[in-house]
Amino acid sequence: MELVGGPPYDISPETDISSLLPKDSIERLLSTALSRGGDFADVYIQRSKSMDIPLEERKIRSAQIRIYQGVGIRVTSGEKTGFAYSDTFDMHSLVEAAKVAAQIAEGPGTEKPIRITPEPTPQYYTIKIDPDSKPIAEKTALLKRASKAAYAYDHRIKQVEVSYSNVDTEIVVANSEGLWVSDNQPMLRFFVFCLAREGKVTRSSSYGGGGRIGMEYFQGVSPEDIAQEAARVAIIQLEAGPAPAGMMPVVIHRGWGGVLLHEAVGHGLEADLVRKGVSTYAGRLGEQVSSPLCTLVDDATIPNRRGSINIDDEGTPGQRTVLIEKGVLKAYMTDHLNGRLMGLPLTGNGRRQSYQYIPLPRMTNFLMEAGDSDPEEIINSVERGVFAKNFSGGQVDTTSGNFVFTITEGYMIEKGKITRPIRGATLIGNGPEILNKLEMVGSDLALDPGIGTCGKNGQGVPTGVGMPTVKISELTVGGTEE
Repeated sequence: MELVGGPPYDISPETDISSLLPKDSIERLLSTALSRGGDFADVYIQRSKSMDIPLEERKIRSAQIRIYQGVGIRVTSGEKTGFAYSDTFDMHSLVEAAKVAAQIAEGPGTEKPIRITPEPTPQYYTIKIDPDSKPIAEKTALLKRASKAAYAYDHRIKQVEVSYSNVDTEIVVANSEGLWVSDNQPMLRFFVFCLAREGKVTRSSSYGGGGRIGMEYFQGVSPEDIAQEAARVAIIQLEAGPAPAGMMPVVIHRGWGGVLLHEAVGHGLEADLVRKGVSTYAGRLGEQVSSPLCTLVDDATIPNRRGSINIDDEGTPGQRTVLIEKGVLKAYMTDHLNGRLMGLPLTGNGRRQSYQYIPLPRMTNFLMEAGDSDPEEIINSVERGVFAKNFSGGQVDTTSGNFVFTITEGYMIEKGKITRPIRGATLIGNGPEILNKLEMVGSDLALDPGIGTCGKNGQGVPTGVGMPTVKISELTVGGTEE
């Protein structure tokens, strides 16, 4: 790799930690990026290879393999950020990108050598069966099995779509403080969509799973399991009646129910919103902000989960951060920029969609810890209310926590028993407020199956959620029952 201009450098004898870009080239880019006097610079190098196979109408018509790669260069100066990226590893292009990013600062234009040193990274995902080691025919067979199982579940299943994808991403991160780390980040996802029809009524549902795992995923979860779950919920919706409306107790099922907390509470604990003063949690560290029954954590260290990371996209090791402990606000999720400006430690939450984007503070696996209530006792404690088992998309104001979520699988609770399924129900409320209305927290903490993607400022990153079964004393339910 050719070096382009700049001051003389002694070539370090250290072995490169990645074949993507040599050490001396990275040091050259960091030096150029700070040539106008910025506070901090980093280089993010990415190479991803993905395979996507969809099945529609019982047929596989295509399979796509895509390789994309590039380098993002960032410079910060106070609160300002300069950023540029290149889709190639050509050194001329990269130096030009570094010069563009450098313009955020207004110094005299001198370069000083910068040294980087490799650092070890933790390992929270180990692949046993590399997806690339399996032929496409073996993967398409999984899709066909799922499609067959979904259609066989019930004659009212009229349309089935199945998709398989795996991505293998290698990243290298280096910064002007000397950090130099790399990581290989696998991702596998299997997804089934079902449409059910009876007369003029149609209902749909989807289900899937995956994580930072290889083909051994299918040794624990079969394509039939996923397909039958998607079909089951679609059929339940055909048979569901109108939902009630009004304030009432709500029991949220464990696992995927955590998406409500992710959206309505978790984003308010991200440091950028806190620093700007637009989060309801801003300036409240040490305060009691919820029921003592509530402990919330962001945990990047759970093996093989979709939101887990060995390092974040700024090179900080993934970690477990207790955010709210027994109702007391303990920490915010930080990236490098906001952590530095706020004087807070780094929590390993600086994440980005790709080399084309700047990192932002983002959740990894956002969880509510288990309580000590028996889940069955939680149901038995409700005279009349709603059991929300699954959610689809919702609308959330991430600064205030106000939300409207649609229940895709819900039931009435009557005299302590789960009774009839309901459809068309929404939950309307405010995230911080419902944490103060927690009456019971179950002992049955579960994680979602591994399909979540969080969107923020136009960027999507894989995330995980989890929670135990919880009872909220009262929440507004939007329904159509007369």
